[in-house]
Amino acid sequence: MSTAVVDRPASSPWRIPAWAGPVAVLAIAYGVLPFLGGSYIFEAILTPFLALSLAAVGLNLLTGYAGQLSLGTAAFMAVGAFAAYNFNLRIHGLPLIVSIALAGFSAAAIGIAFGLPSLRLRGFYLAVSTLAAQFFVQWALTKFGWFSNNNPSGVIDAPALAIFGISFDGPVGRYLFALTIVVALTAFAYRLANTQTGHNFIAVRDNELAAKVIGVPVLKTKLLAFAISSFMIGVAGALWAFAYLRTVEPAGFNLDRSFEILFIIIIGGLASIRGAFFGAALIVVFPLILSRVGSFLLGGLFDSGVLDMSQRIVLGALIIVFLIAEPDGLVALWDRLTKGFLRSGEATRKS
Repeated sequence: MSTAVVDRPASSPWRIPAWAGPVAVLAIAYGVLPFLGGSYIFEAILTPFLALSLAAVGLNLLTGYAGQLSLGTAAFMAVGAFAAYNFNLRIHGLPLIVSIALAGFSAAAIGIAFGLPSLRLRGFYLAVSTLAAQFFVQWALTKFGWFSNNNPSGVIDAPALAIFGISFDGPVGRYLFALTIVVALTAFAYRLANTQTGHNFIAVRDNELAAKVIGVPVLKTKLLAFAISSFMIGVAGALWAFAYLRTVEPAGFNLDRSFEILFIIIIGGLASIRGAFFGAALIVVFPLILSRVGSFLLGGLFDSGVLDMSQRIVLGALIIVFLIAEPDGLVALWDRLTKGFLRSGEATRKS
């Protein structure tokens, strides 16, 4: 939800202020969509888009900015969801927003624990290490019934969404609940990326030895990246369970989910807050479009399983083609198209 200033002379009437993009997006998100969108739009598109976008922002801070590859994203989402559920269930009178914040801190603690190997490992070896979090967390949530309040199936149900007595029930309410949290944490991530801490992340990503020479505390920076990333991903997991699915089991946060969020930041653009939202939009919307088109054209020839596999093949092929054509992600393509549009507009004005 951040935007970049288009590189144009200050005197140009086509110069776009940095605040214009976020303000326009927020105006539409808060002032237009709640009144025009239908239940399907909120429940099937916008709410999962927001939860996945927040998870992608968290992972992008870790992988895109700090250069620490992680394959355990869904595990931290699961920690956030189940921790928020248990805080809300077992501490009477605790506000839901506090439960979600505590769930984020719980995910941060787990993230630090599984981020410790980053002090010695990097690249592929670190990715394999973080993969252990995926299997361990899913096993623990399945093995110990306490996490799901001894539900035999391990399923948890979302509590009523309310903040300071204001209920966020129904599709629009859950959307606004998720939107407000995502906006707040995205603003925090954007601010963080432009502070000395964000610069330290980038320094560690580019060259650890050089970062150490110039005084960057490499070990502290790595663990901080894991903590902040896991906090945001944990909150995203709570939104995924409470605002979107309303009921979830440990298998809902499987390895496929971790890869999905990794694909989001690669497609959208590494080291870009906006890229997380672009990538999430593609991942959420494109399969729905393929499903509709496939059902319309081939619904009578193939069953749902074949159609689902065909969607995955087409989406995977398009991702490969896109990454070859634009390795810097959708955000780079958007910036290039925007600059081209502004140049053509100014040329037309001058002519």
